Amino acid sequence: MAAVSSNQDPLAPVAAALFHPLGVDGVYARTALYEGMIERLTAWISRQRDPRAEVLRFPPVMSRSQVEKSGYLKSFPNLLGCVCALHGSEAQIRTAAQEHETGGDWTRALTPSDLVLSPAACYPVYPLAAARGPVPAGGLLFDVAADCFRHEPSRALNRLQSFRMREFVRIATPEEITTFGEYWMARAPQLAAELALPCKLDVASDPFFGRVGQIMAVSQRQQALKFELLIPYHEGAVPTACMSLNYHRDHFGGVWQLANAAGERSHTSCFAFGVDRLTIALFCVHGVDVPGWPQGVRRALAI
Repeated sequence: MAAVSSNQDPLAPVAAALFHPLGVDGVYARTALYEGMIERLTAWISRQRDPRAEVLRFPPVMSRSQVEKSGYLKSFPNLLGCVCALHGSEAQIRTAAQEHETGGDWTRALTPSDLVLSPAACYPVYPLAAARGPVPAGGLLFDVAADCFRHEPSRALNRLQSFRMREFVRIATPEEITTFGEYWMARAPQLAAELALPCKLDVASDPFFGRVGQIMAVSQRQQALKFELLIPYHEGAVPTACMSLNYHRDHFGGVWQLANAAGERSHTSCFAFGVDRLTIALFCVHGVDVPGWPQGVRRALAI
């Protein structure tokens, strides 16, 4: 496989069984072996869901204006993908398209649409919840998922540009958010143990952009607003974040005017599963011979 062709790469045999290159780093065709395990893992994640959660599945695109309003461009402008299109009359579009036939650059005629590629599964849920009115007593709980995109081309298996994300999102009071976070902090290592995956839970920060972003990352760590469950794909590897707990405080509550009937601003938090990263971890740790996986793992995934 081109993306992991080095003979020294211990993941090359695994990658060859799971993916086929498509000419762009971090974007692959997925084999039946891989997709079958994605389905098993997705069902396993569903079994972890609080029965009170509302289930929502989002498309791989979302409103550009909502992403802008959320503040994503302040924090991660380098990762965002915008959906562009040819606009104008039929003649203008035809002229632009014909540039390609004569060796020209047709992409110069592209202009942004009102869509961006979803950078995370939870972003669309906050304006949706806000549109329903005051947050009810006891708060809100969602199970959301989306195909996401982040512009970080890489040949590493833990840095896909196109990937699937699953999140349990809580919108509630600060005290209820604390309870939510404590539960998932304790639960995350137990989930990794069910899958027989080596791990450690550690405080973390998001990859904020630029010098100001470095200050934001330090603040995020100091306030312990983000934790990651880290799994090494092979012995000696730098561990990969495969689950994460994020506490946004009242950021989204302020952006979208999320508040209870008394006008008290809501806080938000999410527990995220990197579906592709977890699936890759399973194959890297246990091998591509699924019938040979530990019995407990096969039982957990209903294999």
